[in-house]
Amino acid sequence: MSTAERILTDEMLAQIRAYFPRYPTRQAVTLPALHIVNEHLRYVPFKAVEEIAELLELAPADVQDTLSFYGLFKQDKPHGRTRAWVCRSISCALRGGEEILDHLCHAAGIRPGETTPDGALTLEFAECLGACEFAPCMLANQTLHKDLTAEKADTFLQESRATNGHAQ
Repeated sequence: MSTAERILTDEMLAQIRAYFPRYPTRQAVTLPALHIVNEHLRYVPFKAVEEIAELLELAPADVQDTLSFYGLFKQDKPHGRTRAWVCRSISCALRGGEEILDHLCHAAGIRPGETTPDGALTLEFAECLGACEFAPCMLANQTLHKDLTAEKADTFLQESRATNGHAQ
């Protein structure tokens, strides 16, 4: 396969191969490989699944099974540059987590699971973020937002727009 036709860049391939000595089998590298592709592309298209399978000497169905098991990976199109997961576990729900998600969605003009038209933000719900003591909470990329209120949610949206280079 020529370089022009590939989804996986040389950098992605090198990052995936770097896991080979750390795992007992190539199959065990499936999840790290999916994470690498997702970090670079913000989704894992089927063509990338095929290329990962080829690299790991697996059937594409084996890689697809791993991908489809986790709700983290999108396959149809990239998620937003900021991907925010609002927790809706019992602790967060009791303290207004679902209302916070509704507030964020309304303010951003999208529904849960959708991405803003400019590709800046994807809002989703999480079953549990494991931060019950900070309920309600949200994980936006790698940042945990604690004890959310509508005001804190608005501040997050303003900062997200500024970070992604968009005016309010």
